[in-house]
Amino acid sequence: MPVSLKPAPLSFYEKRLRSLIRLLGPSEGLLVTSMTNVRYLSGFTGSSGFLLIAKAGMAFATDFRYKEQAGKEVSGWDIVMEKNRMDTLKRLSRRFGLKCLRFEPAVPYEFWGRLKALGLELRPARAAVERLREKKDSLEMDSIKEAVRRAESAFLDVLPYIRTGASEISIALRLEEALKKKGSNLIPFGIIVASGPNSAMPHARATERRLAPGDLVVVDWGGEAGGYFSDMTRTLLVKGPMAGKKREIYGIVLEAQRKAISAVSCGVPAREIDNSARDIIKRAGYGSFFGHGVGHGVGLEVHERPGISGKARGRIEEAMVFTIEPGIYVPGLGGVRIEDMVVVRKKGAGLLTTLPRGLKIVSPK
Repeated sequence: MPVSLKPAPLSFYEKRLRSLIRLLGPSEGLLVTSMTNVRYLSGFTGSSGFLLIAKAGMAFATDFRYKEQAGKEVSGWDIVMEKNRMDTLKRLSRRFGLKCLRFEPAVPYEFWGRLKALGLELRPARAAVERLREKKDSLEMDSIKEAVRRAESAFLDVLPYIRTGASEISIALRLEEALKKKGSNLIPFGIIVASGPNSAMPHARATERRLAPGDLVVVDWGGEAGGYFSDMTRTLLVKGPMAGKKREIYGIVLEAQRKAISAVSCGVPAREIDNSARDIIKRAGYGSFFGHGVGHGVGLEVHERPGISGKARGRIEEAMVFTIEPGIYVPGLGGVRIEDMVVVRKKGAGLLTTLPRGLKIVSPK
């Protein structure tokens, strides 16, 4: 049965906000318009609103549609109903004595142009909230673990239906239904079920293609709980032609994943985790068939910081949550990806996903 999760208490939001306020000067304000970041800082789950944070005060603004919802979800903020966003921002900026406004760099160009009309100095905040979100607190971990549990339980329910003759799209739809029955109100992303030649495309969409003997079948899916996501991938093999070659590729990917997981440690550069998996695949002669990063952060978004790739600049810190998902994709033959989620602990990585990682063979029927 789905587990009931408690909303974060006010103290969790206060801790996050204190970290941001320390970054602001006495006449600076931080404008938060990303609804994911709004939720992270205030608990608001609606689709429209913004936060203005300053040393002189904090305001949460939304429109009439969310008046009642905001009253239930948002505490500790000055709640303002906006009719015109720029008018509201102008009024709040004056109230807080702002001379400089920090904004999220992802705001639309048109909105940035309107911000200039406020007459304030504008500075990009450069992922200030996203950096906080990299490290998960205990309540976030409860939600992520439940999202993993729901996803794994749904997959096990659907596993008997992954067999020859079943179409990719029918499996994906069955898995989506199972996820919702387990309590996932949101589906993190379009479920990938890719078989045979389609499995050689890392982000293939499920089609009407039916599973056949000899197919590699990549299933990439995730669950949700309390607004937090999980993300995992398993690759199955339908018994049939060229099974030996496909087993070989699977073994290489599994070895690469194990090596990457063992490389996770506080302070290690993220790119070293990627390199540890990539080196295994390169030495086996498949380096040109692995073109994506080995992992990414998961939380309120299914793809968030930190990035685990050869281009990553940061270091791994305790309480970060991310995937480890090496793969090999050979056109005409098929692809293999194994994806699990880990949390960084003081000593190494803790696996959050629990499904077996050995190759599952599906017998033709």
